[in-house]
Amino acid sequence: MPIPGTPSRAELVDHLVRTRIAGEVATPRENNLSHYRQLANGNRNYWFGLDLGDRWTDEQDVLAVMAERVGVNDDPEYRYGQDTIDPELTVDGLDRMAARLRKAAEGRQRVLCATGHPGGLLDVHHATAAALRTAGCEIVVIPDGLQTDEGYVWQVADVAVLEHGATLWHTHSGEPMKAILTALEREGRPLPDLVVADHGWAGYAGQHGVDSVGYADCNDPALFVAEAEGTVQVAVPLDDHVPTPRHYDPMVAYLLAEAGLRERQTG
Repeated sequence: MPIPGTPSRAELVDHLVRTRIAGEVATPRENNLSHYRQLANGNRNYWFGLDLGDRWTDEQDVLAVMAERVGVNDDPEYRYGQDTIDPELTVDGLDRMAARLRKAAEGRQRVLCATGHPGGLLDVHHATAAALRTAGCEIVVIPDGLQTDEGYVWQVADVAVLEHGATLWHTHSGEPMKAILTALEREGRPLPDLVVADHGWAGYAGQHGVDSVGYADCNDPALFVAEAEGTVQVAVPLDDHVPTPRHYDPMVAYLLAEAGLRERQTG
C-alpha cells in the first residue's frame, strides 16, 4: 500500500525493500557480472555516453565500485543467484541528489530532465521537473526535430525521451542527450545548469561538462564509475523497472521534501 504523506528515512528504507526497489532485487548476479565485464572490455553500449578510456579495464575494479556504491555482493567468486542493492545507499544517494536539487531551486537554474527508462521512471522525472518549475527553475525546452539512429528525441511531460513508432523507447545510449546539447549550442541557447536523468542521458551530460545527477540499476555500472571519477555528481542505486511505477512515489516524496521542494507531511 502507498505510504501516506512523506516517509521518514526508516519508512522509506522499509518500503524500498518491500517493493524490491532495493534489497534483494530482480536482477540476477550473472547479469550484473556480465555487464561489468562488458564495460571493462570496452563495449561502448555499456558506457552510457561516457568516455571511460582505459581506466576501467579490470572487471574486478568495476565490481569493487559497485559493492561500495550500490551494495552488490563484493565476492568475485559469487557468480550466480540473487544480488542486492543496499537500501541505505539508495537513500544516501537521494540525500545527495536532494542537495543538488535544492541548489538548483535556490539559484532558479535551468534544468533538463530526461529518461532512457520511461516505463519505470517517467513519472519520477516529471514530478521532479514540476516541483523545480514551481520553485522558479526554468525547465529547458528541447529544440524541435531532433533524432538519432534509434528514433526521435521528444519531450513528454517536461521529460526528454526517445520515441520510435509512436512508442517511448528504452535506451542506454548517450546519443539523444548529445543531440539536445549540440542543438542548444548550435542555436546559441545556454546549456542546462543541471541534468536530472538516467542511463546515457545522464552519462553524456556529465561527460559534456554539465552537472548531472541520475538513477542507475545494479547492472548499469557506468554511472557509478563516473560518480567515482567525479564526471557524474550523483548516481542513485535502485531497480529502475519494478512492476508498478507507483512504487516510486514515496521515494519521490522523500526526495522532494529533502530538497525543500515539498513540505514534509506526517504519515
